[in-house]
Amino acid sequence: RPETHPAPTSGWDWLEATPGMLAAGLLCGVVFGFLLQKGGVAKFDILIGVLLLENFVVVKIMISAIVVGMIGAYLLRRAGKIELKINETKLFANIVGGLLFGVGFALLAYCPGTNAAAIGEGNYDALVGVVGLLAGSYAYATWTKHKSSRVTERGKLGKLTLADAVGVSPDVAVAILGPLLVAIMLALEVAGY
Repeated sequence: RPETHPAPTSGWDWLEATPGMLAAGLLCGVVFGFLLQKGGVAKFDILIGVLLLENFVVVKIMISAIVVGMIGAYLLRRAGKIELKINETKLFANIVGGLLFGVGFALLAYCPGTNAAAIGEGNYDALVGVVGLLAGSYAYATWTKHKSSRVTERGKLGKLTLADAVGVSPDVAVAILGPLLVAIMLALEVAGY
């Protein structure tokens, strides 16, 4: 009896997705972009306000997304509906990437998500961000393909979560972080930010 081997995959999971899954992803993306636009986070003056610590709309949107995502992922995982795929923590690469992201955000006042929303809204200054994003992604992919990846190999800590880092269970982490983040968001709102 001949051995059967699984068909090779392309590494691009979306190619194996059903049309329903792709339609659901498209719908979620449209809703996400609409909510970003309605929240005002595609506007240059609001994003500059965040960088100058004068406007915390984006911070409140991010906190609410973190809380909803954290609780949703936790409940879906507990119900056995999803399996978390945690990337390996690589401190040096995360620090370098974070610094590059921060410089780009400070210069352009858009992050990748708000950049896409800004283009959809007709703010063509955000096209500079798309060019930078594509050029940077291409340069990184080319560099890591041809060089030994010293940057991505330094500071490897394995698949680490915040709960692992502080030594608590995911139940405790969600029970503490959820209310804490909501309290921070409410405090910003009460303070007039």
